[in-house]
Amino acid sequence: MTSKNTTGTNHIGVIGLAVMGQNLILNMADHGFKVACWNRTTSVTKEFVSRRVEGRSIEGAESLEAFVSSLESPRKIMLMVQAGRAVDAVIDSLIPLLDKGDVLIDGGNSHFPDTNRRADYLADKGLLFVGAGVSGGEEGARNGPSLMPGGHADAWPLIQNIFQSIAAKTADGTPCCDWVGDAGAGHFVKMVHNGIEYGDMQLIAEAYDFMQTLMGMDNEAMASVFRNWDKGELDSYLIEITAEILAYKDKDGFVIDRILDKAGQKGTGKWTGINALELGVPLTLIGEAVFARALSALKNERVAASTVLQGPSPAALAGEEWIQALGDALFSAKIVSYAQGYMLMREAATEYGWTLNYGGIAQMWRGGCIIRSAFLDDIKAAFDRNPELANLLLDDWFRDRVAAAQDGWRRIIAAGVTNGVPMPATSAALAFFDGYRNARVPANMIQAQRDYFGAHTWQHIDGSPEWHHTDWIGSGGEVSSSSYNA
Repeated sequence: MTSKNTTGTNHIGVIGLAVMGQNLILNMADHGFKVACWNRTTSVTKEFVSRRVEGRSIEGAESLEAFVSSLESPRKIMLMVQAGRAVDAVIDSLIPLLDKGDVLIDGGNSHFPDTNRRADYLADKGLLFVGAGVSGGEEGARNGPSLMPGGHADAWPLIQNIFQSIAAKTADGTPCCDWVGDAGAGHFVKMVHNGIEYGDMQLIAEAYDFMQTLMGMDNEAMASVFRNWDKGELDSYLIEITAEILAYKDKDGFVIDRILDKAGQKGTGKWTGINALELGVPLTLIGEAVFARALSALKNERVAASTVLQGPSPAALAGEEWIQALGDALFSAKIVSYAQGYMLMREAATEYGWTLNYGGIAQMWRGGCIIRSAFLDDIKAAFDRNPELANLLLDDWFRDRVAAAQDGWRRIIAAGVTNGVPMPATSAALAFFDGYRNARVPANMIQAQRDYFGAHTWQHIDGSPEWHHTDWIGSGGEVSSSSYNA
């Protein structure tokens, strides 16, 4: 591949001028980088440059050729376009204009198998491809996002300074950005981040519902609880904004009370759940969070069902002890959510041949991203103590914290069940915890059933490796299934 274009002096180029692209460009320029930008719709480029550049070193290009020619070599181009076919279309339009060793970065919410495919495709053409998870929304893009780059390792020295300069920083100045791993590892970690985000949001919604439905608390009282939680171990971005949402009023009153109870989703939580099923990881909490959104979408059916299906009349609960128990339940379930997310990353690393720095991932999530929280410092410390930690629940700190909180956790779940207030994610977390802490679960019955109707065989409880088949009905013989799959 030989480019006919000259090279320029811009340090990096960004394609796509929606809200994330524009704010990343401004962030880069504020950190001293010269940035080129291009959008398929030329008027969008002109409007952005005329309205927001304000003397910064940002150059808008009217053609893709001019855009590419304005970049220094090796060229570094970040795509901030809609995930899917649009990414492939832009890549294909760029290939003839680039030289070997140039870097293409996909900063969208792409599915990691697509990133794997694109990395291989571009490596064959001598181009370095990076799939970079970007979290933090509009505010993060402008002021410091969490960045999770992965792909062709030779690209990292070329983009490291830019990425770590614009990323969010922890209190000690450490960038919330580091190299994640090969191929689609960066987008995979971002996918898990988004799955945990689904779980966190659902857990918070369930706590809100508990306070509103069973404790009869008004918005201001609930906002006060979330503010207090945000000052302690539950300190996090999502807890902080929940307090602000509950307290927010306009001329018509509290906005939260006028929002339809029908949650949307863009698919990243679903991807996380599907991948967990493919890898055999019990990602139960995030799965329930995804399904809770799907249930919320059945608004018309739920309204009709509410006139037909009966449940208990909710009791009136009150007292600071319930708030304490609810905080314990929320924190304990949050621990399980992260534990399950890290289980998925560990299994993926084995399956896909990645080397992931689990403490480093917690560091990347410590600032800038949607799930940023003080809690992540404890996760990093756990992996610093034991980089081979199999499960967060086995770390001494997390084990002791759950032990101290589980009475309140169980009390909240019991109250929810007794009074007909659904808490699917909080309950799923407790069910996982109880299953994980038991040396024996009733799966022996399931395996017996599988052998009974399908001759799928079973292993002895003494741990011997042989597989056995029982002729349960006396006429099945000794023939067993040849396609056993645990």
